[in-house]
Order: sequence, then C-alpha cells, then structure tokens
Amino acid sequence: MTPQPNPSAGAAVKAADRTHVFHSWSAQDLIDPLAVAGAEGSYFWDYDGKRYLDFTSGLVYTNIGYQHPKVVAAIQEQAARMTTFAPAFAVEARSEAARLIAERTPGDLDKIFFTNGGADAVEHAVRMARLHTGRPKVLSAYRSYHGGTQQAVNLTGDPRRWASDSGSAGVVHFWAPFLYRSRFYAETEEQETARALEHLETTIAFEGPGTIAAIILETIPGTAGIMVPPPGYLAGVRELCDRHGIVFVLDEVMAGFGRTGEWFAADLSGVVPDLMTFAKGVNSGYVPLGGVAISQKIAETFGKRPYPGGLTYSGHPLACAAAVATIEVMAQEGVVENAKRLGETVVGPALAELAERHPSVGEVRGVGMFWALDLVKDRETREPLVPYNAAGEANAPMAAFAAAAKQHGLWPFVNMNRTHVVPPCNVSEAELKEGLAALDAALTVADEYTV
Repeated sequence: MTPQPNPSAGAAVKAADRTHVFHSWSAQDLIDPLAVAGAEGSYFWDYDGKRYLDFTSGLVYTNIGYQHPKVVAAIQEQAARMTTFAPAFAVEARSEAARLIAERTPGDLDKIFFTNGGADAVEHAVRMARLHTGRPKVLSAYRSYHGGTQQAVNLTGDPRRWASDSGSAGVVHFWAPFLYRSRFYAETEEQETARALEHLETTIAFEGPGTIAAIILETIPGTAGIMVPPPGYLAGVRELCDRHGIVFVLDEVMAGFGRTGEWFAADLSGVVPDLMTFAKGVNSGYVPLGGVAISQKIAETFGKRPYPGGLTYSGHPLACAAAVATIEVMAQEGVVENAKRLGETVVGPALAELAERHPSVGEVRGVGMFWALDLVKDRETREPLVPYNAAGEANAPMAAFAAAAKQHGLWPFVNMNRTHVVPPCNVSEAELKEGLAALDAALTVADEYTV
C-alpha cells in the first residue's frame, strides 16, 4: 500500500490522543506519540506519508507482520459466524487454537489455559504453581520482565517493578547468567553456567526449598537484553526444580512462536518446563490473546479440584480464530524457518560487522529474529552508553541514536543502553538489509558519545 499524506487527519488524531489517551509507562506531559495512519507487512507510516521499517514488531509481537490477508480474513469470517461466546463452552476456534498450540509446545504441555495477554498468563501460571505445591514463594531473575499486573510486575527484575513492589508478594530475585556483564566474575560460558547455578542453588537452600513454589525464567530474556542462556543453564535449573519439587515456569511471551527460529525458545535447549506462558506472536497481536501451556502433572491437580481462576474473555473466538490462522500461515509459509535462516545468514554476520566498525557497540547477541546490541561508552571498561535507568539529559545519547534511526526510516526498539533488532519473522532479506543499513547510519551518532 502506498501511503497517502493527510496531515490534517493526523493532527486531529494527535489532538484527540493528547486530550484523552493515558499512555502506559509514560509521564503524560513529556511524550509525543507518532500518529500512525497505516501498516502493512514490515512497515508502517504516518499521516505525512513517511514510511518506517518496523524493527520493533509492534512490541515484539507482529511475528507475521501487519495486516496479513489470511489472518485478517479469518477474523472477518469468525466475526460473521460468532463474534463472541462465554469461555465455559466448547467453541470451534478455541478448541482448534488449543490443539494447534499443544502440537507445538515441548513435552507434555498439552492443556492450554487461555488469557488475554502475557501478564495475566504469568499471574495464572504462578497461581497454578502455588496451588499445586502448597508453597508461597516464587523465584525470578534480575534483568527480567514478566508483565505489568501486580504479581507479574513484582516478578519483574528491572526498574519498572520499583513503584509497585510491595515487598510482600512472595517474590525472591536472583542473578541469572549474563557473561558480558557477569555477576560471577566468570570468563567463559562454562564458568558462568556453573557459578550461576551454584548461586541459584544457594539461594534455594537459604530461602528454604520447602517454601518455594516455582522458579520463573524468560527462556531468553527479552527487553532485558536478549541474553541467550549459556549451554547447560536451563537444564541445570530443571534439575534443581526436580530435586526440590519446585515448579519450573518458562515465560515464552516474547520468545515464542518463531521469534528464535524455533516454535519456542525452549526447543533450543531441549528443556521442558512444567508450565509455559505465551502471548504476542501466537496470533501476531491481531487480537489480544495469551495463555498457559500446562503439563500433565499440574493439570491433574485440578482434575477433581476446581481451578480457582478465570477470565471473561478466556479463549475469545476472534482471538483464537486469529491464532489458528497465524499458526497455519507460519507453517505454510515457513516463517519459523525464515527467522532461523536469516538470523544465521544475514542478521548475525551483519551485526558482527557493525560491531567491528562502531566503537559504540560493545556486544552483539541473539538468535533468529531476536537480537540486541549492547551500546557502550567505552569498549574496554564496558561502561554503558547511558547509566542504568537513565532519563532526561542522562539519556541523551540513546535519544539521539533513536532519533537518527527514525530519520533514516527505521523505527528502533531501544531500552536503557540497548537497541534490539526484532523485525517480523517473515521479513524479507531485502528489508533486513535496508534496516541494517539504517542501523549502521544511526550508530555513527552513538559513536560520537564514546571515549
């Protein structure tokens, strides 16, 4: 679709937004949201006709891009047949979505509890774990994000938690592995794995194994920096959970449904959790949907005992119809394989070349269509380009970098001192190269702040 400029319409949209819309995670008077006129595939555009290549995939959820015609048609067809129906009934779209998801989840995660998104999926996974074990505590990692609802934000391990952290949510945080900024003074992946597991084992021992219901981890932490766990770490956590009767929960809200070049990031390690949360890419975000994939032993806990939880829109027919169509599109069009191939042959090598040319790039890491660049002021000391949780003038280098990317037609995903490369999983090679060229140009601005 060719964008048609309509500045007056854009001004009206912007005025109504600024008057009435209360935006998430924002100081309302300090933001200037772009008025978006349309989107298609890997691109969106504003009312002035300027087009942007979306290297954010919305919020890392448009895994098949915007406005895929088969998914749009499926939503329209479902709306004509049955727009909505209560969750206590068996509905074709809901049943088929659950079947297709269960076919792809690892191990025996064959029961699907539908939610409206990722945060409430985490809420329900934790509730299930506590009821299954009869224990109160949940362990989660620093450098993590699990959602904005009350329990999920307390599980989160970044500054978004602070304002809502009650200190009484039964959450204990620990350090997960991240070799580039190791908390364990490790020099190799093997050391990082061993020391991170020793730290977790000690935390379990001092907290009391019999008090811990679950350990929850993002299979690959997303907004925290796309830190692929070193070999053996997830298997080691699985073993610790088995040893102490702790439920192992993997959060695949961001990493799932093709993002890593596999259906789920857990497939990269061969580890099967007891519960797995999902959302975002399950239907490319076209209609809100999330869920919990449940193992047999957890499901059996609620075989004769009612599960005390539910949502009015659990398994909403429109959302599930979108999920069915999305999964079918991904299978038919080789979207997962595309993410894997282009990650290995295009993104990985290109980002490595950028790191060689730009002193602001401290590290490149990722897999599939799930990458991050750690931006630094000094490569030798690894001092971040901006301080932790920087705002205002302290965040000026990252703001300048993001502005430069937009000037070159690239909409970046920036978080603290990182920029992420997370385009749609069905992005073309030509689109990727266009985006990487724009990223290359924008990094010259970040380079100006290095020593």
